[in-house]
Amino acid sequence: GVHFGHGTRKWNPKMAPYISAKRKGIHITNLTRTARFLSEACDLVFDAASRGKQFLIVGTKNKAADSVAWAAIKARCHCVNKKWLGGMLTNWSTTETRLHKFRDLRMEQKTGRLNRLPKRDAAMVKRQLFRLQTYLGGIKYMTGLPDIVIIVDQHEEYTALRECITLGIPTICLIDTNCDPDLADISIPANDDAISSIRLIL
Repeated sequence: GVHFGHGTRKWNPKMAPYISAKRKGIHITNLTRTARFLSEACDLVFDAASRGKQFLIVGTKNKAADSVAWAAIKARCHCVNKKWLGGMLTNWSTTETRLHKFRDLRMEQKTGRLNRLPKRDAAMVKRQLFRLQTYLGGIKYMTGLPDIVIIVDQHEEYTALRECITLGIPTICLIDTNCDPDLADISIPANDDAISSIRLIL
């Protein structure tokens, strides 16, 4: 289902060059263009990986979350798949402080120090640890800003995309027919709603 776009009413005219047809009120993505930009993205990623660059994959909607986590584990890179916290990149010093706190709490949990705390304090710390694991678990080993960010669904992850643009971090974006292809460095036109399509591209 990589070729299925959004309904013809929900489209961005800038996507016209990437659309090959209309079928039953739905735009059909031109898969030749998809293959071309996917190939470009692969070349960029392979080249960057060979030079030891850091990658971050972002996709927080339910349909993308598992595929993003799977791709990050497979590629040994970082990911955000639950919620993008505003300023995660543009306010990196705050994110770094949170990551240090997260690592410290994990160490305390591993060494059993949390069990020595009063019940109420231990419960509070465990809640904090759970929250940090949910939002920062995918970037717990990140030591600085990523070199390339791969984004699934431009609309959903617009805040993340804007932060990358502000910081000049190159982006590869999976874009559906309702997106703006000019915002990312490499835009791959494809269905960003189907799990099979997301997994295939990643």
